[in-house]
Amino acid sequence: MSKTIELGVQGMTCASCVGRVERGLKKVEGVEGASVNLATERATVTYDPALTTTQALLDKVKDVGYEPVISELELGVQGMTCASCVGRVERALNKVEGVLDASVNLATERATVRYLPSSVSPGQLKAAVKASGYEVLESEPGKDRSDLEREAREQEVRSLRRAVTFSAVFAIPLVILAMVPMLYMPFHMWLMEYISERTMTWIMLALALPVQFGPGLRFYRLGWKALKNRSPDMNSLVMIGTSAAFFYSLVVTLAPQIFPEGTAHVYYEASAVVITLILLGKYFEAIAKGRSSEAMKKLLSLQAKTARVVRGGQELEVPTDEVLIGDLVSVRPGEKVPVDGEVIQGNSFVDESMITGEPIPVAKQVGAAVVGGTINQNGAFQFKATKIGADTALAQIIKLVESAQGSKPPIQGLADKVVSVFVPIVLGIAALTFLIWLLVGGSTALSFALVTTVAVLIIACPCAMGLATPTSIMVGTGKAAELGVLFRNGAALEGLQGVNVVAVDKTGTLTKGRPELTDLVTAAGFGRTEVLQLVAAAEEQSEHPIARAIVDAAKREGVAILPLESFEAVPGYGLEARVQGRLVQVGADRYMQRLGLSVGDFAAQAERLGDEGKSPLYAAIDGQLAAVIAVADPIKEGSPEAVKALRRQGLKVAMITGDNARTAQAIARQLGIDEVLAEVLPSGKSDAVKELQAKGQKVAFVGDGINDAPALAQADVGLAIGTGTDVAVETADVILMSGDLRGVPNALALSRATLRNIKLNLFWAFAYNIVLIPVAAGVLYPAFGWLLSPVLAAAAMGFSSVFVLSNALRLRSFHPPVRPDPVPVRAAPTTMAQA
Repeated sequence: MSKTIELGVQGMTCASCVGRVERGLKKVEGVEGASVNLATERATVTYDPALTTTQALLDKVKDVGYEPVISELELGVQGMTCASCVGRVERALNKVEGVLDASVNLATERATVRYLPSSVSPGQLKAAVKASGYEVLESEPGKDRSDLEREAREQEVRSLRRAVTFSAVFAIPLVILAMVPMLYMPFHMWLMEYISERTMTWIMLALALPVQFGPGLRFYRLGWKALKNRSPDMNSLVMIGTSAAFFYSLVVTLAPQIFPEGTAHVYYEASAVVITLILLGKYFEAIAKGRSSEAMKKLLSLQAKTARVVRGGQELEVPTDEVLIGDLVSVRPGEKVPVDGEVIQGNSFVDESMITGEPIPVAKQVGAAVVGGTINQNGAFQFKATKIGADTALAQIIKLVESAQGSKPPIQGLADKVVSVFVPIVLGIAALTFLIWLLVGGSTALSFALVTTVAVLIIACPCAMGLATPTSIMVGTGKAAELGVLFRNGAALEGLQGVNVVAVDKTGTLTKGRPELTDLVTAAGFGRTEVLQLVAAAEEQSEHPIARAIVDAAKREGVAILPLESFEAVPGYGLEARVQGRLVQVGADRYMQRLGLSVGDFAAQAERLGDEGKSPLYAAIDGQLAAVIAVADPIKEGSPEAVKALRRQGLKVAMITGDNARTAQAIARQLGIDEVLAEVLPSGKSDAVKELQAKGQKVAFVGDGINDAPALAQADVGLAIGTGTDVAVETADVILMSGDLRGVPNALALSRATLRNIKLNLFWAFAYNIVLIPVAAGVLYPAFGWLLSPVLAAAAMGFSSVFVLSNALRLRSFHPPVRPDPVPVRAAPTTMAQA
């Protein structure tokens, strides 16, 4: 049967555009007709869903040069309890015409939907969720979604606490009446003196009734909806199991005469205690879920509530969301920076640790960038707001972390496939168990059949399966954010642990990315400050990177830049200048030879510099050789430690650079890098990654995230070295906020720890069911006389969920293998005497 769908199309400007889109759509196999309206910017397409898909139509619109309109919506979903619930909500959303895909996360209780706004509205999506038996968390004026979700979670915890308390009040005396007489005969004899057995059953009914149709009513409400939708879940299993025990007991109580003598047993304690224990497990689960989002709470708490804005010459305290771009904002000692901006007055040190993971406060002076959410230390300053609201670095980080926590890694696919058929299989096993025990159970067949069937239904609740992956992802990505590592999605978190080669861009990644004066060794009779002052004066007018590095070094060391009297470039050799009457000549060794000066005294230093991949320059003052100078892009403080840590983790490290082979090999020797791909043009970096992949290796590429975009895209996992403020423009799978390469081994270790955690969770969730379902069905009874009580089954089911959550929470105590130095260390410059 044909389907008709409307697609929003952006970028059309004239009738030619309309014709191009129509012709393109009509070429797609299975399209029967396409009509495009320029005024409404919509395309109406009739197609055969057996031959093509909505995604194919969207791809074709892109192919012809236009942009299809696709929206994304996140809905808070309340009432989900297990993996089957997740599957039901996903299926309900995916059935809605115009939905491209829907992903539901049990741990965050959110549904993420990509849809065509021209074909479906948010209201229809919410209605689909409600029709599947769950509630949508609606927004309220003045409250953001995180506040609503926190309140909803707190409300759920309070509700479960009340339900558990109410159930326990009735279930505990019920257990005492049912179990203690069997375990302690004197108590049974004493009880029978005052209360007949028939009266006892009525008392037990009175105790069980409030639990079954009080707190237990939630399982009927949700379980029945699930059955009606032909998607039975945990609630359905609990409803069927406890109802079987309760109503069987009720028939025994009302009409004991219809049962053979000695078989009229009641199981009120089983139904009441099972409900109580399951609610208790859900209570602990809700508390643990709240703890698993602790890192997200920390990030949200970083956002300043108010800002001190200078308007009309006065300081006004306004809510942060009322700050405008260009506003002048004042920050006092100890206050949070409310939004992103640029310092225009004052100076201070700012703690950026929760943004970058680096513990060292960062100096801020006029012109420096500040990030919203960071904490000012001891100075006061004013800055101009440059990014506000959702554009701030912190808002982008929160969005990325939320996105990663809500995503599904590939490993989740296995669990989803199993869960989709799990509950129907369990119902089949339960029915088979009941029939077999009826046939082989003898005089107590009905009792045995009931006990084993209820135990199977209770033990098999797939809560642990649904929580196994999302809780680990949630805690793992949250912990990563605390360390300054942002994973874009669960697939990146899973993919990183599987790489065996880390390819690293040199400039700006292994090195600082800007030339610096690294060596200045003076000859006898010349002082370092004297030479630096004269050479910096000679180079001050030049924009060459080497000249700028020398001038910047002089300024950093507080050396005054003297005025130039004359300047002349000597093409191919160097420069000649006069500074306060002194002749200054700077250039390579061939320039000194031209001047008739021997550089032999510096032979040892020149050889050392050459081994380090540096090209030495020489300075002559008043016709005498005064110093050897080297300017290079220095290695970052953390790079050697990062490379060592990666090799300790069993990875091969490769360097990709445009530098000449000698310089590249020199840096590789210093750092212990395994493989060097040198003289690679920026456009060829992705080919270099392909070259590594062609050897059958899974490659992670580490670059600056902008110039290295093709290589980041080509790599199996791309890691971008960020600065905390570049989050919005990064396109990598993983972002290292601090700009420190030591984040790479930390990200890798956390990825491996999270995957180990997920695998353990999945193993426990599956093994628990594989082992205990047969036990619950009574396979051990013929050999050992063991039957699993429904009460113990309920306790075990609750414990499995709590175990999975507790195991995921262990990731909060993850310790990174490499930590930044508490104080940055720089080598002191050497002199001829020191050398």
